[in-house]
Amino acid sequence: MFERILRLVDEVPEIDRFLGVDDLLAGINAVAERHGDCASVRRIGTSRLGEALWSLTIEGGPKQAVVFAAVHPNEPVGGQTSLHLARTLAADASLRADLGHTWHIIPCIDPDGTRLNEGWFEPPLTMRRYGRNFYRPAGREQVEWSFPLAYKGVFFDAVIPETVALMRLFDETEPDFMCSLHNAEYGGVYYYVDSTTPELSRALSAIPEHLGLPLQTGENEEPYMREFSPGVYLGLSARQHIDYLESIGVDHSDFDAGESSMSYVRRYGTRYLISEVPYWTNEDSRDMTPLEVSYAVVLRERAKELTEADRVLSGLMSSVRNDLSVSSPYRRALDAFLPGLAKQSRIASAAADGSAAERLAVVAERFHSEELLQSVRMRLGGMLLSTVEGELAIGNGTPAIRAAHAELTGVFEHWADLAEAAVPATAIPIRKLVATQFGAILASVSTPR
Repeated sequence: MFERILRLVDEVPEIDRFLGVDDLLAGINAVAERHGDCASVRRIGTSRLGEALWSLTIEGGPKQAVVFAAVHPNEPVGGQTSLHLARTLAADASLRADLGHTWHIIPCIDPDGTRLNEGWFEPPLTMRRYGRNFYRPAGREQVEWSFPLAYKGVFFDAVIPETVALMRLFDETEPDFMCSLHNAEYGGVYYYVDSTTPELSRALSAIPEHLGLPLQTGENEEPYMREFSPGVYLGLSARQHIDYLESIGVDHSDFDAGESSMSYVRRYGTRYLISEVPYWTNEDSRDMTPLEVSYAVVLRERAKELTEADRVLSGLMSSVRNDLSVSSPYRRALDAFLPGLAKQSRIASAAADGSAAERLAVVAERFHSEELLQSVRMRLGGMLLSTVEGELAIGNGTPAIRAAHAELTGVFEHWADLAEAAVPATAIPIRKLVATQFGAILASVSTPR
């Protein structure tokens, strides 16, 4: 079966741009129209702004599989992966029969947020264009992190409509398999799973290798991740994050989000795959060569730079806060994320004070710190620019807003220059990212666990 999967991976066509919401929906409707014998589209919910949420069902067997994309709307690779998966399954009855699943495929679970990112979907993909047109919701408005949670004094039940739609689908289908499609900015390919076997781990590693992509082997996304094999980790939960903050003495009472899809489907014994693929690659991201400085030094420098970014961005936000007239998605995101800069700085400082940080750092850890800083400045700086430009667009050009816009424009351009110089990177062909996720889905479903 794995050789067949690699052949299918090689058949993924070239892709020159990311698809927006309308193109993704047109794509799944075309699949249903062409393959009406096995495929149909149905509405599963409504977005916060009133847009219908659609799922494509492809009949293929008694087991149920749910695949969904755009849980974070700044991560569009999964939309095209889900569309390619749908086209392949609908056209290949023997593959459907071999896999033995009925598929429920949602190419865009957050259309409202995805539309706010479409300004950078056309090539070329650069950090400057990405940041300038970037949007990521506040944690409590993210589909992936707004499932119900009650743990150690943290209580979350403000479940957004998009998440409600997924919960209903999970409850209806009690899926055997679930896949949430994600992508990162820099580094290599990695996965979260509920469990694995040597055969599955080898398959998940071999697919990106076959496509010439690296696995993520540098610093982990979170310090508490449990590794099964290189690039393959146990799925994350809000409970793990709260436990970690408690363990390093950082207050968790302000945690303002919910649980993950991974945690929700455990009640059904669902196997899951979360695939993370990067837009850009850089050799330093996986270079384990020791540096001449300790990891504690790298962490303290990270804390210092995050504090400075917080000073600049929070200061500009404070200068206009009383003049802002619109509670836009950008403003809500900034209200959630800007206080997090100081918290990230405290986390880095606390980790630097631990005995585990006394060892020598490696190149990949220094790269991760630099990349994190550039990402934070591009993301939050871009959303703050969108916030003040929105006020200017509706005629609210107060002196404070005009002054902040002028200053931030210069700051953002300077940061963009630094990002593109400090973290040089090569954009990965979209075809390879889609092929990696597509192959990982097929491998996960077809490999016994």
